[in-house]
Amino acid sequence: AVDEAAQPVEQANASRLKCASGCADCCVDGLTVFAIEAEEIVKHHAAVLDEAPHPPGACAFLDDARRCRIYEHRPYVCRTQGLPLRWLEEDEETDEVFEARDICPLNLEGPPLEELPAEECWSIGPFEERLAREQTKGERVSLRALFAADDRRRLPVVK
Repeated sequence: AVDEAAQPVEQANASRLKCASGCADCCVDGLTVFAIEAEEIVKHHAAVLDEAPHPPGACAFLDDARRCRIYEHRPYVCRTQGLPLRWLEEDEETDEVFEARDICPLNLEGPPLEELPAEECWSIGPFEERLAREQTKGERVSLRALFAADDRRRLPVVK
């Protein structure tokens, strides 16, 4: 569903997106995901979870060539990284709400982000809310902790 929703944003920005296999600058260590996403990883990638995780410092699911070992079932955050992102923030001093935008530095070339129409950016918030509604608990799961789980039916939770 994420891929389908993000497709128009990807198409609108195709000329600027440089993300490719082996590009893993955004695949940082310490990522957490919704429990529903962790369940999908466990369900489809038990063999990967029996292997050693990538060494600390990058995502536990990277292989030696910096490619994702669970790409087909990668989490939401991984599916939207690289796209122009937009979200609302509140200025702590003035309480003013404003739109913020960002993109991977590798994908900066192209029209300035502030000039992009809203529909050409991925809006952070709505899809996360949908994922949160799909699970019974609002807890998040550490990707690295999936490798250490003795009983994967009881997912490790980040509190």
